[in-house]
Amino acid sequence: MARLSPVSRRELVRKLKALGFDGPFPGGKHEWMRKGAVRIIVPNPHEGDIDPGLIRRILRQARISVDEWNKA
Repeated sequence: MARLSPVSRRELVRKLKALGFDGPFPGGKHEWMRKGAVRIIVPNPHEGDIDPGLIRRILRQARISVDEWNKA
């Protein structure tokens, strides 16, 4: 399986947009992005990078493979 490395929130949003997601849109406690019927929650801005474990969970919800993610 391909490896994931930590990314900033800005980089996460940039890659999701490159993969066809719209947003981020304001929500309750977190912003969200969508692509067709798929809706994912985007982590709030904070210090440091987003952990690979959280990225993997977001990719699973977004139905994106790690290889697609790494190519974006």
